[in-house]
Amino acid sequence: MPVLTDQELTRRAADLEWILCDVDGVLTCGGLFYDHRGNVVLRFNVRDGLGLKLAQAAGLRIGVISGRTSPALDKRAAELEIEAVHTGVSDKRAEFEAFLERHNTAARRVAYIGDDINDLVVLKQCGLSFAPADAVSEVKTVVHRVLDTTGGNGVVREMIEMILRARGEWDQIFSSFTTSG
Repeated sequence: MPVLTDQELTRRAADLEWILCDVDGVLTCGGLFYDHRGNVVLRFNVRDGLGLKLAQAAGLRIGVISGRTSPALDKRAAELEIEAVHTGVSDKRAEFEAFLERHNTAARRVAYIGDDINDLVVLKQCGLSFAPADAVSEVKTVVHRVLDTTGGNGVVREMIEMILRARGEWDQIFSSFTTSG
């Protein structure tokens, strides 16, 4: 997929209803950390969390699709009021198609960010596709934009700012944090 022009990015961003994220390698660094009981501990970036809340404030709906199940992810998703949480997914193509039907939306109305080959089926279908800087090369060659940030380090926030700027909504959202009263 060729990189989109700014004009095409703006057109596609205006059409979005949903932002979907992979988890491991996107919302987290992709590492698995185990505590002394053998439980997986995940590290999420707070900038991504605020970015997701800003996207929600702009009227975008948020979801995650992950191959892994994780109580830590469930807790973080609840904290952020993520609307669609799909975990333990072995077939992202089937899950994405079911997601579209369940939410009565079209692939062109979804932005997706993923980092590995199991994300390719969704990245190739959605309206806007993104990858972290440290995504595998096969993913980088098919997305609309490869971002500057690596997974787990604020890459979702970078994507959301790009989308909100393209939609013409960033300045108003930003000013709500800088004006008093």
